[in-house]
Amino acid sequence: MKQSIQLRLGQHLTMTPQLQQAIRLLQLSTLDLRQEIQQVLESNPMLELAEDEISAEGAAEDERLDESLSEASRQESPDETLDESRTGETAPAGEAEEADPLAQELGAQELGDPMSTLEMTADPDELPVDSAWEDVYDNIALPAFSGAAEEGREFENPDSSPESLREHLLWQMRLTPLSDKDRVIAMAIIDAVNDRGYLSVGLEEIHESLREELDIELDEVEAVLHQVQNFDPVGVAARDLRECMLIQLQHFDPATPWLAQARRLVDEHLDLMAARDFNQLQRSMKCSQEELKKIIELIQSLNPHPGNLVTDRKTEYIIPDVMVRKEKGAWKVELNPDAVPRVRINPGYAGLVRRADNSSDNVYLRNHLQEARWFIKSLQSRNETLLKVATCIVERQRDFLEHGEEAMKPLVLHDVAEAVNMHESTISRVTTEKYMHTPRGIFELKYFFSSHVSTASGGECSATAIRALIRKMVAAEDARKPLSDSRIAQLLAEKGINVARRTIAKYRESMGIPSSSERKRLV
Repeated sequence: MKQSIQLRLGQHLTMTPQLQQAIRLLQLSTLDLRQEIQQVLESNPMLELAEDEISAEGAAEDERLDESLSEASRQESPDETLDESRTGETAPAGEAEEADPLAQELGAQELGDPMSTLEMTADPDELPVDSAWEDVYDNIALPAFSGAAEEGREFENPDSSPESLREHLLWQMRLTPLSDKDRVIAMAIIDAVNDRGYLSVGLEEIHESLREELDIELDEVEAVLHQVQNFDPVGVAARDLRECMLIQLQHFDPATPWLAQARRLVDEHLDLMAARDFNQLQRSMKCSQEELKKIIELIQSLNPHPGNLVTDRKTEYIIPDVMVRKEKGAWKVELNPDAVPRVRINPGYAGLVRRADNSSDNVYLRNHLQEARWFIKSLQSRNETLLKVATCIVERQRDFLEHGEEAMKPLVLHDVAEAVNMHESTISRVTTEKYMHTPRGIFELKYFFSSHVSTASGGECSATAIRALIRKMVAAEDARKPLSDSRIAQLLAEKGINVARRTIAKYRESMGIPSSSERKRLV
């Protein structure tokens, strides 16, 4: 076999660390991205938080620094840069062949120039240092919005450490005069209380676990239990719903109207109330419909989950990534300028690179300068992609913004992917944990995607619109004769929307709407 040397010129996409970083930043939520930026700011001295306004003197200094860096880069040998680029870090061949569609989209701009791949994979020691100062995250065109962020800051609460239900009960136990033995029993009972406020294990099991240590009887454990049940919130440490409600009724003023009847109903006929069998309740309680209504209203004022009144969960605030508003009859889509901290390259540290020597200090600064430029470019790419996808969604769902959920149109990832010329996986990444602020509220971008159901006229109706219609029908129904799933399906069919009964049941359950028997009530 004759061996020969051939020269081929071609283009290929390499999963460089820069493309991997761009992919990772794109799928991060706003809070995760803030943490990522904070970590990069701590590790890279070339990056700094951008000020709200850059002075004219600072801009002039940046321009002079740009010229100096450009002149320094022209002094480097092109041959030396090309030789060093052959040793650059690249992904394995298999990984390059099975490149992520998002990587292809983010790297497409680099494939326009055959030398771009060499530049992206070159050794950072030999990369040109002429920094394009327009690649500053602070200078991305983010129009100032209507001060919503400033208004929101007025209502921000300091991050206090919430108290758990267990800590709340233990604090009350320490204030209660108890013997050492009763205090141990009380701690065992409190440890057995779940987040909803109910006793998660039987009293016998608690007694069994303490009997060998304390030599106590079951009656002693039950006596301490009654003391714990009088702690705040009222009804805590109950063994079931009946006991929880009875404890709460015991704390009502004895002069409360219908109190005795409410206690009797809860103690003897709670199962009938759960089944909404009001006729049988009237016969059992020997009262009129109006009297039964007053009794049930008193019972419904109780809290079936007292533990929920004390929670250790921190309040999480949603920061919208995109702002949508109507201006002069047209819907305008903007990135939220306050969602992510703005960063820029520190001109002071970058100015030290102008020496263009091969000292270890200068190599260190050059490496971090290039990493800073890559990071800022990845942030820009993330914002451009997010804005492009959000704009497409607003164009498709304009009727929703105008008229509400009932006007929501069917939309799938493939529709947006075709419109913006991206892969579906890219759209999935950019719409996950990203939020849009609209005049109708804040929604996750994925909220605007829904499947469709065919109509009698041959059109399509989105699942979101069907859910809105179901909610509207349930809200307007006669409470004494609620609409069944079959009846709702018939009403939708009259509107030209053919939906099966089991589909109605699935949508109803997903919205947390009880069945027709559970929605029945006295009026």
